[in-house]
Amino acid sequence: MARRNSLKDDWKFDADLSNVRETSIDSIILPPNQPRRYFDPQKLQQLKESISTHGILEPLLVRPVENIGQYELVAGERRYRAAKEAGLALVPVTVRKLTDDEAVQLALVENLQREDLNPVEETEGILQLLSLKLKIDVVEVTSLLYRMRNEVVGNTNQNVLISSEALKIQAVFNELAFISWESFVTTRLTLLNLPSEILESLRMGRIAYTKAQAIARLKDETSRKDLLEEAITQNLSLAQIRERLKAVRPPKEEPQTLKQKMQDITHRFQKAKAWDDPKKQKKLEKLLMQMEVILAED
Repeated sequence: MARRNSLKDDWKFDADLSNVRETSIDSIILPPNQPRRYFDPQKLQQLKESISTHGILEPLLVRPVENIGQYELVAGERRYRAAKEAGLALVPVTVRKLTDDEAVQLALVENLQREDLNPVEETEGILQLLSLKLKIDVVEVTSLLYRMRNEVVGNTNQNVLISSEALKIQAVFNELAFISWESFVTTRLTLLNLPSEILESLRMGRIAYTKAQAIARLKDETSRKDLLEEAITQNLSLAQIRERLKAVRPPKEEPQTLKQKMQDITHRFQKAKAWDDPKKQKKLEKLLMQMEVILAED
């Protein structure tokens, strides 16, 4: 696929087969902050069975940990976890000396290569990658992306598209190749504002993000949670979810007639303090004169 090939070509992630060695799985430690948080248990079990039969076909990427004779895992956590469960004592690894930033970037890229990465983790991974590239925090990256979008649609006079940060952002999305920065702002950043229970279901791959966005429009928390659970357990289609949303939404009130509006305003004026305000009294006198003229025309 274009997505996987582009990332490998641009980020030079392929393992150097001449540098592959075997090491004890117990000598490998996980980094303190892993970009990926959720692993599908069923797919992990399938990978474990494959590794038990065929071994690990693609080496893990690790970096040496100074002074303690161990390695820190950079990429390949699914394979590492499956190998642990399969009881492997030795695993193939490619060892590279990497800085902290380089290790995090490679871990992010490895995750973004995966086709089964859920949209929330993918969105968070891209933001982390941009944060490292631009050397600013994720909040600032998000703000810059929105400013770029506003510039494109003409909502601001700030010329952010020719800034060095904007050019770096465009370069990263060109390298990723599977989504444009415009589409990312429109369809992905909004995911991070979803209610917590919907975000968690997305992270676990329990529901598609188009369905999640539809359910999130339901403001009542209890009704929203009930619909979310129903959508997951019954595998509701997007059309079925929309039908249920129509059923739980309160009916729209009929707009007031002109006569009803006049009666409502008259009632409110009788209780208002406008009568004690000289400026408001003058305005009311003018309005009353205009109304008298209209009535006189009858």
